[in-house]
Amino acid sequence: MPRLPRLSSRETIRALERLGFVLARQKGSHVVLKRGSATCVVPQRAELKLGTLAGILDQAGLTVDELLGALK
Repeated sequence: MPRLPRLSSRETIRALERLGFVLARQKGSHVVLKRGSATCVVPQRAELKLGTLAGILDQAGLTVDELLGALK
């Protein structure tokens, strides 16, 4: 299993949108994305902490490999 990359919230949101997530709403500095019944919340930061990124992937039901594929 590859390691989690260091990403900004903008890069993470872009990758999630490529995987079929759409912007549901935004309140303050938190963006909520949905795909079917899966919902994930991405805080807007210059660089997400690795634990936060792991939590986002868990909420979205994605693997690190799927995220890395969407980044290319």
